[in-house]
Amino acid sequence: MNVKRKIVFVYNPISGSHKLLPVVPIIEKFINNDIYDYEIINTQHKGHATEIAREYAARRYDAVIAVGGDGTVNEVGCGLIGSDTALGIIPCGSGNGLARHLGIPIDPFKAVKWLDKSIFTDIDYGTMNGQPFFCTCGVGFDAKVSDSFSKAGTRGVLTYLESIMKEIATYHNETYKLSFDNSSETFEAFFITCANADQWGNNAFIAPTASLQDGLLDVIAAHPFNVVDAPLIAFQLFNRQIDKNPKVSVRKCNGVTITREKEGPAHYDGDPVIMGREIRIEIVPSGLKVLIPDKRRGI
Repeated sequence: MNVKRKIVFVYNPISGSHKLLPVVPIIEKFINNDIYDYEIINTQHKGHATEIAREYAARRYDAVIAVGGDGTVNEVGCGLIGSDTALGIIPCGSGNGLARHLGIPIDPFKAVKWLDKSIFTDIDYGTMNGQPFFCTCGVGFDAKVSDSFSKAGTRGVLTYLESIMKEIATYHNETYKLSFDNSSETFEAFFITCANADQWGNNAFIAPTASLQDGLLDVIAAHPFNVVDAPLIAFQLFNRQIDKNPKVSVRKCNGVTITREKEGPAHYDGDPVIMGREIRIEIVPSGLKVLIPDKRRGI
């Protein structure tokens, strides 16, 4: 008789644009009870998902499944770093960046069903002044938008676009110094993103060639551009071609220090935070176990 996998679903009931979707009944109806012994726990406050993940990793569960958006995924992942317990995802957020990169279905019903054929693998993660991230982190315009989006009363793509339009009218480029192991450069930029995965979310591919298993960060700098350049940049962003744009530079590295003019907004996996002038970003190779669909071999 096969031994069942022990898993726990960590559910954020206020996550993203799927607040009204009955995700828990979907799990209870379609989970394969021949394969899994499972529990479902609702998060109660910020940071609770990390606490749950650490507890169940210590109990040697096979996986902790984040049921929510990128913030929930980040919290669960933080609690599993360095353990033998894998991160799984039932995406219910606004962007679902890591789930999309891993090839996990965005539809919650399909996401529950793929668990039956999931496999374990290791991926890299990044740190931003010690704070782990799994998709992207950055400074500049995307950080301002993340801050505005977090304060909005609703979630979803439309709210995100509204946040972009609100911030772009008054946003000013900043000057940054990027210090790598053996070189440095200083320039003005619209934003700087450090990517572990290939996208911000919603299939906005900010780092089309990024891999979760190459031990490298993709550092993307959007240099100043005008309104005439914007439509092409937007088109290329959603068609895996942003690295072809002359206003965008990409460098692969295992770490970078960003120095800016003053403290201000930054973000990790879309979660806004205020950080100082100097920010150190590094990659940690193969530091997190994840569940992925069996068909998705290369990530």
